[in-house]
Amino acid sequence: MRLGFLLAAAIAAIPAAALTAPVEIPVSLGPAIRGAVSGRLIVFAAPVQPGTKADEPLDASPFNPTGTAVAAREVGALAPGETAIVDAETDTFPAPFSALPPGRYRFQAVLDRNHDYNYGGRGEGDIVSRVAEATLPGPPPALVLTDILPADDPDATVAAAPEAERAELRRSLGAAVPIDFVSPKLSAFWGRPIHMRGWIGLPPAYAPAGRASWPTLYMTQGFGSTLASARSAAARAIRRMAKSELPPMIWVVLDESSPTGTHEFADSVNNGPWGEALTAELIPWLEKHYRMDARANGRFLNGHSSGGWATLWLQVRYPDLFGGTWSTSPDPSDFHDFTGIDIYRPNANAYVDAAGAAIPLVRYQGREVASIRDFGRLEGVIGAYGGQFASFDWVFSPKGPDGRPLPLFDRSTGAVDPAVAAYWRDHFDIAWRLQRDWPALKPRLDGKIHVIVGTADTFHLDGSAHRLQAVLQRLGAHASITFLPGRSHFDLYEQPGDKQGLMRQIAWEMYAIARPGAKGAPPPAK
Repeated sequence: MRLGFLLAAAIAAIPAAALTAPVEIPVSLGPAIRGAVSGRLIVFAAPVQPGTKADEPLDASPFNPTGTAVAAREVGALAPGETAIVDAETDTFPAPFSALPPGRYRFQAVLDRNHDYNYGGRGEGDIVSRVAEATLPGPPPALVLTDILPADDPDATVAAAPEAERAELRRSLGAAVPIDFVSPKLSAFWGRPIHMRGWIGLPPAYAPAGRASWPTLYMTQGFGSTLASARSAAARAIRRMAKSELPPMIWVVLDESSPTGTHEFADSVNNGPWGEALTAELIPWLEKHYRMDARANGRFLNGHSSGGWATLWLQVRYPDLFGGTWSTSPDPSDFHDFTGIDIYRPNANAYVDAAGAAIPLVRYQGREVASIRDFGRLEGVIGAYGGQFASFDWVFSPKGPDGRPLPLFDRSTGAVDPAVAAYWRDHFDIAWRLQRDWPALKPRLDGKIHVIVGTADTFHLDGSAHRLQAVLQRLGAHASITFLPGRSHFDLYEQPGDKQGLMRQIAWEMYAIARPGAKGAPPPAK
């Protein structure tokens, strides 16, 4: 982690006169690649470190955003043998390459063909170069895009498991049932077929022709989750139900990833009516085809991070449909603290607070390791689509004159657009909606909100949760907002002897509502 701070400090200390000539990096398409290609061409550079393998890939990290320098440009119809010049002075982070501290560097180029690097990193179909070294100041290496990345191996999860667990894991993955539903509402919005996808985990005693029905848990995951991770979650539920560690329910794990990041099941003018598609189309379709309870006290919600916001939003937006949400580490629910930004403050700025101090975003082991400025600028260089803050704009913002969402804040200066902030408040600020509509919501929503977050949340999401708790208390609402001491964004679910212990607790709380008087949860794992 220290490398990033040293790099940033060294850049700031270099006098203007000492800066070298502009750096331009030639990147060509290898002759073995068939046909012309296009996409976002990204070049990474990082100082050579002792012990680093020569072919170890380069990438940026939110936990050390300034540790790797990045430059990028768009390319169209790059043919085999042709060269594109990446200007490493303009569209760069954390600084122009000519301002990097002198030394030996490793370089790698990646052609992000689907413009989804900000969401999931390099993946199937992207083309990468071999890692090359060069000394700066000095001529950078010529990079050649040679290797097309294959699809992820679907058996990799099984292969990575301990040998004794592989057969059971393979069976549970095979037992997960895929969802592939074409939404009429979303297809009409986009003018082409739009699929809603996910995976279902059925309880051990489930019988399609039987008379029994089952409570249903609708689960969605956080930013960076995929259809493959949804399958793994459904398979985990199948395994744990078979061992009676989880109650017998139908687990519907929904994929909320999209080309713009994550749609969070909100009805957005940019992404389309995902909330309406879920509640008015997909859920009725599922209840027609599976033996689900099909009543509010048999439908529950759980999600983490962006999925936590999605499930909290769905419960508040459709209070009669669901019997309760258990939302963990949700994205901000009160936009007075949007990852540390008060978007309603006069002259609000996403990068600095009212005193002019940088607003931190990422903390790790008690230290602040990345600011919102770092995160926003890095995301902007890597690409216009799929990043966390760009994803928020696609969900929450009004549409701009060019057909794209208006950004909440200027990525160069951090200045917040007050008109966009007002739109966010009126349409998607959950705390604001609760205050505005509580007389009508109270009989339909009281007792259904459960939020759990760590006091050391990696992205400071506990701040917004505290604000939500204060609003609910002022309203006299019956709600459960729980803060787990010392827990971060990534270890929230861990309990002694069980990495998913919190999920076990949540599921049995749901089951007690759906099946009052039924046998309760087994004792917690030791």
